[in-house]
Amino acid sequence: MLLVSCGVKQTQSMLSDGNYDGAINKSVETLKTNKNSKGKQDYVYLLEEAFAKAKQRDLEAINLLLKENNPSNHEKIFNLYTQLNNRQERIKPLLPLKLLKEGRNAVFPIDDYSDNLANSKNNLSGFLYSNAKKLLNSKNKIDFRQAYDDLAYLDRLNPNYKDVRALMDEALFKGTDFVHVYTKNETNMVIPARLQDDLLNFSTYGINDKWTVYHNNKQKNINYDFGMIVNFRQINISPEQVKEKQFVKEKQIKDGVKTLLDSEGNIVKDSLGKPIKVDNMKTVSVNIYEFTQFKSCVVTAKIDYIDYKTNQLINSFPITSEFIFDYIYANYNGDKRACDENYYQYFDRRAVPFPSNEQMVYDTGEDLKAKLKGIITNNKFRR
Repeated sequence: MLLVSCGVKQTQSMLSDGNYDGAINKSVETLKTNKNSKGKQDYVYLLEEAFAKAKQRDLEAINLLLKENNPSNHEKIFNLYTQLNNRQERIKPLLPLKLLKEGRNAVFPIDDYSDNLANSKNNLSGFLYSNAKKLLNSKNKIDFRQAYDDLAYLDRLNPNYKDVRALMDEALFKGTDFVHVYTKNETNMVIPARLQDDLLNFSTYGINDKWTVYHNNKQKNINYDFGMIVNFRQINISPEQVKEKQFVKEKQIKDGVKTLLDSEGNIVKDSLGKPIKVDNMKTVSVNIYEFTQFKSCVVTAKIDYIDYKTNQLINSFPITSEFIFDYIYANYNGDKRACDENYYQYFDRRAVPFPSNEQMVYDTGEDLKAKLKGIITNNKFRR
């Protein structure tokens, strides 16, 4: 009963605050089971009152909007009629609802809004269509994008309405920013062609932007809005180095078992008179000769955003990427058990050829792509 009482107070509070649909939803959910029980009578009264007040408020709002005779009100009017219809559809499955003390059914006047819905939907469709057509005659890409959104809404509201699909294609094309992306090499080194191809392959970046399309090869019949230039400014590659290091490792290891002796050299026995055996520990050592092959590459670049309409630099972003070739191999004298087992892998290795300078530059590519993606994601051409 306490839960029911709390629920009733909450619903009454919604009704007092003018949240009529909140009160309706709460009451409908409660009355879906055992709707005629005495304990749920309060919800029937609350539902009757909330329904009447919500309906009155919506009809008064529609009348006011109709008197204003403003085409931009068509969406509000359609939404209000939809709300009126949906509200009574939620209640219909519960009817009739009895008011036991009064010996009558609660009153829920059900109206046919089909004509109102059809008329307001047609008015809204006409408004959206004509407004989108006006926007498509603009010279502003933001207007084209608004036209696309209005047409997409119209297509959901009224599928196959006139030539909406064709107009959506037009709006999408007109509203899209086309960006020409290319590289410049300001270094004195050759940039691997495959690195340039990878950087400019935007299909691998996973960038979902409906209104921006990147082309690394200019296409006919497209007026490019922006340029994005990947300027390679500097490439520093270190000399090939082999660093040597010698060190000794010691460890105590188990080497069989031995008989336990006391401090006087006597054999220690257990309760059954048998000699006690313990691990025989011994110290082993190994002399390790470690070799590290090292080579590094640092690529410094700059990403320039260019506005082709004004031929002005919009923004510039420096990026630096590094790739390190670091390869260890080793040999030893002594007992290798003195070092950690995870070090054994180095004993099985031999020296390997150093990667070429071109390969080192190419291997910076993944880091370069990640940083380029970050710049594109966080810095739009058009805000």
